Amino acid sequence: MKFRKIVNDPVYGFITFDDALIYDILSHPFYQRLRRIHQMALAHLVYPGAVHTRLHHSMGAYHLMCEALQELKSKNIEITAEEEQAAKIAILLHDVGHGPFSHALEHVLIEDVHHEEISLLIFEHLNKEFNGKLDLAIRIFKGTYHKQFLHQLISSQLDVDRMDYLTRDSFYSGVSEGVIGYDRIIKMMAVYNNELVVEEKAVYSIEKFLVARRLMYWQAYLHKAVLSAENMLVKILERAKQLAKKEDGLFSSTPLLDEFLRTTQPSAFIKANLAKFCELDDYDVVASVKKWMHHPDKVLSTLSEWLLNRKMLKTKLQMQPFDPAEVRLMQQKVQQYLSLNEEEIGFFVFNGIAENRMYNPGNERINILFKDGTVRDISEIEYGLIHKAIESPVKKFYLCHPSTK
Repeated sequence: MKFRKIVNDPVYGFITFDDALIYDILSHPFYQRLRRIHQMALAHLVYPGAVHTRLHHSMGAYHLMCEALQELKSKNIEITAEEEQAAKIAILLHDVGHGPFSHALEHVLIEDVHHEEISLLIFEHLNKEFNGKLDLAIRIFKGTYHKQFLHQLISSQLDVDRMDYLTRDSFYSGVSEGVIGYDRIIKMMAVYNNELVVEEKAVYSIEKFLVARRLMYWQAYLHKAVLSAENMLVKILERAKQLAKKEDGLFSSTPLLDEFLRTTQPSAFIKANLAKFCELDDYDVVASVKKWMHHPDKVLSTLSEWLLNRKMLKTKLQMQPFDPAEVRLMQQKVQQYLSLNEEEIGFFVFNGIAENRMYNPGNERINILFKDGTVRDISEIEYGLIHKAIESPVKKFYLCHPSTK
């Protein structure tokens, strides 16, 4: 009897897993850890429904990969059973290297290593456990396999990863701006000269996809209250790392998190202790923030209490950089209000840049296949919405500070 398992997904309905190796990967502790990492970090503090996890997203991207591969095969694109299995494994594990709260803490808790590098380390570890059965999946994930379109389905400006997170994040958050026609885009996919292309009939669906992604960034991912909450968590971890190195004994809620707070070489530590990294999740951080509410350090305890009770820093957004004099004036005001010293004030008043680009033609172009057999980048279509003027990134400058009323 053929192996078959189904999962009931609220976005797509039933997702089918009909491969024993893939199911073994799903059951592995390294993969199951994704249940304990929020897909949208702290966005649930603004959109209460956005509590879905990296595991939800991973399974959704797998489902769309199955649909895309089936569509390409129906158009006589040669994809072997081994390639199909490998592409499905690659998309399942594409985000397995994310740390707690995903992108929010990527450059704080784990300073010098990108989540994709950790994903590759985990790929290679699992490949040894599964006796080399992930060799092809690794090549596709890295983009070194000769059928480039398989890699593009996983990582490009029109991949199933992006199609699922826009669809899923929109569904769970209730932000309708993120709704896209993923099914039509997949139906119009084709391969030309070993590259993924989309038939001309889907131009408007792709433009909608690009516009939806841009709007989701400003409406959800870079919403000013989300920026505030995630920056507060960053400041909490920065302060915790300073204090943990000076204190003995258990500093956070778990010895595991303590090791990451106290290491001076995160990349080397992860490579030597990959299994430990794959135990670390949002729960370690949340439990620690609850503990730190009662820490004698004023910065750590105040920020922890504020974050847990959703007393976020106020965030001002504007299109021009903030005048350093304005920032300094706010720091002095807050410093006096909260009785802080010069070192402490930077944890409560700070500024930065939020950046979003709709389309980057220099990075995995979205190619449109026309009826006459020609292929053009979507930004080169005369009647199209995506033109040079909106290829440049949009930057918004933000200033975070506590209320002084």
